[in-house]
Amino acid sequence: MAATAQWGPLRSLLTIFPVLLGSMLLALKHHYNLPTPIHDLHDPLTNLPQISETRILSYAQHLSEDIGYRTVGTYEHALADEWMWQQANRMKELCEQVVREEGHRKLECEVWRQQGSGSHRFDMMAKRLYKTYVNLTNIVVRVSDGTPEGKEHAVLVNSHLDSTLPSPGAADDALSVGVMLECIRVLVSSPGWSPKHAIVFLFNNAEESLQDGSHLYSTQHSTAPTVRAAINLEAAGSTGREMLFQATSEEMIQAYSHVPRPFGTILANDIFSSGVLLSDTDFRQFEEYLNVAGLDMAVVGNSYLYHMRKDLVENIQAGVAQHMGENALALLQHLSSPDSPLPSLTSGYTAPSTVFISHTGFFFSWSFATAKVLYVSFFLVLIYTVPSSSKAKSGGLVPGIISLVYAGIGAVVVPNIVAAIMQYGLGKGMSWFSREFSTVVLFGPPAFLGAVASQLLLAPVDEHDALAAVLLTQSFLAVVIQMLNVGSAVMLFMSALPLYLTLLLNRLITGQRRGEISLWTYSLGQFLPLLSNVQAMAPTLEVFVPLTGRLGGHVPADNVIATLVSVMGAQLVPLALPFFHRFGRPFLVRATGLFFTVTVVTMAVFAMRKPFDEMHQKRIFVLHLENITSQEQHLHIATADGAPGFDLLANSIAGLFTGKEEALSLEAMHDHNPNWDPLFPFSAFLTPYKVDLVVDPTYVSPWASGNTFTVSAINDVTDFAQGTRSFTLRIYHPGVIWTVIAFDAHVLKWTLDDNPPDEFARHHVKEASFYGIDTWSVDMVIKLPDSSSSSSPPSGALKVDFNGILEKGMWPGKKSVKEQGGAAMKVFERLDGWLDQETGGTVDATLLGCVAGVIVV
Repeated sequence: MAATAQWGPLRSLLTIFPVLLGSMLLALKHHYNLPTPIHDLHDPLTNLPQISETRILSYAQHLSEDIGYRTVGTYEHALADEWMWQQANRMKELCEQVVREEGHRKLECEVWRQQGSGSHRFDMMAKRLYKTYVNLTNIVVRVSDGTPEGKEHAVLVNSHLDSTLPSPGAADDALSVGVMLECIRVLVSSPGWSPKHAIVFLFNNAEESLQDGSHLYSTQHSTAPTVRAAINLEAAGSTGREMLFQATSEEMIQAYSHVPRPFGTILANDIFSSGVLLSDTDFRQFEEYLNVAGLDMAVVGNSYLYHMRKDLVENIQAGVAQHMGENALALLQHLSSPDSPLPSLTSGYTAPSTVFISHTGFFFSWSFATAKVLYVSFFLVLIYTVPSSSKAKSGGLVPGIISLVYAGIGAVVVPNIVAAIMQYGLGKGMSWFSREFSTVVLFGPPAFLGAVASQLLLAPVDEHDALAAVLLTQSFLAVVIQMLNVGSAVMLFMSALPLYLTLLLNRLITGQRRGEISLWTYSLGQFLPLLSNVQAMAPTLEVFVPLTGRLGGHVPADNVIATLVSVMGAQLVPLALPFFHRFGRPFLVRATGLFFTVTVVTMAVFAMRKPFDEMHQKRIFVLHLENITSQEQHLHIATADGAPGFDLLANSIAGLFTGKEEALSLEAMHDHNPNWDPLFPFSAFLTPYKVDLVVDPTYVSPWASGNTFTVSAINDVTDFAQGTRSFTLRIYHPGVIWTVIAFDAHVLKWTLDDNPPDEFARHHVKEASFYGIDTWSVDMVIKLPDSSSSSSPPSGALKVDFNGILEKGMWPGKKSVKEQGGAAMKVFERLDGWLDQETGGTVDATLLGCVAGVIVV
């Protein structure tokens, strides 16, 4: 392929296409590669215990389908707690049995059912929030060699039993519960196995209520001080490999290198650490209260089902449980072995300065210091060994760099113009939502259009200079980004290095014809960048595309995805620009026309698509709210995405229950809107409408008596001399869960934490307690208002908004006892059937019966 200057663009592209296609297919093969599910509990050949996906999924199915929706505070949540306690004791019995059978084996299993109350501050989404909980439980299993020395250092592995409000939680997180139970079985059943260091298995019972269970363990359990590292198992999806998306020490990164099927990169770690995902896990509590390092891992593929009704075992991809189970087992075997780093983590940990990446099944890591030396050295080598073209008309590397800058700007701007036209011009926003990779189909051609069309604004650029500019720019950016201690710079280095090596090879192929680029250079130079960046882009799209369905209607989702595709796409094909310049300006003109045509056709096709289908549903949230104070009932309807058509759907729902055709007005969403407080602070993402319901004159509210949902102040003392009022705010909520109070005050002291804001502010306090618990309280001292500058009475009377969810008023979780759910369940049964029929199953609705009011205490 050296003497190919006379070949045209089509023949040249067809020549290198098999190599490019092979690279992409190889990358996708590794990305989607899952182990074959194992059914037997023991290997048929060796009779040794092994991780069984069948067993893991049987646990997950029992929790998510036999027990069902395990929202904290519900009867089902209590059933899951009881079931887990039984499983823990069965594991203890198995442990004792193998010790008896093997004689002198050093192995001990201890179990606890922890129960306790507490409170903690939980800031999220730039909102200040306080959590309190009463009599919540955790199930804890410690496996050790039975000696004090063996229990001195422990690794904690965590999953959560509860599920969130609208979801049965098969993947999130019953899958992880099953994995942990299987790990216990395999470890204790392995002949002769004895841990050098203890393993603490925490089955925490309240993650979805903002990490109350992990807070309870971290602050109150007797084994917590022995924990040196934590492994958190989670799920935000139901397909694909379990991803390592957070690693907080060098030691734990090295521990991860022992897993049989690694899947994690510094890129995922950097994205999560940046806070852009607005997500969190129990790992936060372990870091904050135990001061330990660890690994945060989750299944993230097909996160369309995350926190949805269809998070069922039938939708968990075959091999997912096997992958998670085998990796978790390998980690626990290593961290409990004599080679474990746990003893070195006694005094805490320091944040890692380590680049790590999994690539085609292999795991690599090196320090930031090494990366800086490597990238700087590479850049200096390039400066001295990558000359510009020797052609007379070549202007050197400067035109090539300017060309690259123009191409980069064009590749981002034009897709964003397309996104704006689709969303605001055609009203067809998020038409790509149901297929992650359809975003590349829609925004890829305009990215090429912008890159190619921008070149028409410049004088002709030599092909060699364009290639050299790409190489030097990527290397320079790798240096700059790594100097900022952002390890994701490795992606640029891994792209630049093979380009340089193939450029050196190009000299051997072309001989004395300096400045000529062989097609071999394009084939080989593109192979590794495609291989690496497809592996990076695939999981990124799998996370971000479904995420746009819950980012809020105010977020320009089309522009976010267009930018993501164009930026990551540029890394996929770094040699595209020099390839276009290879054929001169006439080809650039033809290519511009071609990409323009493809862009227009693609937009037309996507304009005919609908964003949602039965497996990629629109999330809506509906509260049936009965106000105790005003005696009014309302439907509050909201969505968390910006796809078109929600206003029409909301108006249709309103018409279903009111018979009115008038258009609804948006409800203001702010911190002083108490209607959505059960979902605070996530409520900030919602686009809400309010529907006034007509109350039947014969309706007798069960909340009419004063002995139902009440807020009161007891032990009330006002000290006018000190300008303070001290009291206990008591919340009594029989039959109501996830209660929340909100009020404005200058709190000087309270029992929630030791550092309330030293100012007059809005406070939100949310509760989550065990089933049957109906009372909680907060002791506080507030500053009396200045009577000269405030309309409030000098007594410091406090206005409190209160809200909560009916334990038997959640559809479909409480469908089996719908008669006990009151007016809300009658509305939801009718609405749910109507939604399914009218939308063709493309909507997943969170339907919550709530009771609220306001009182001055």
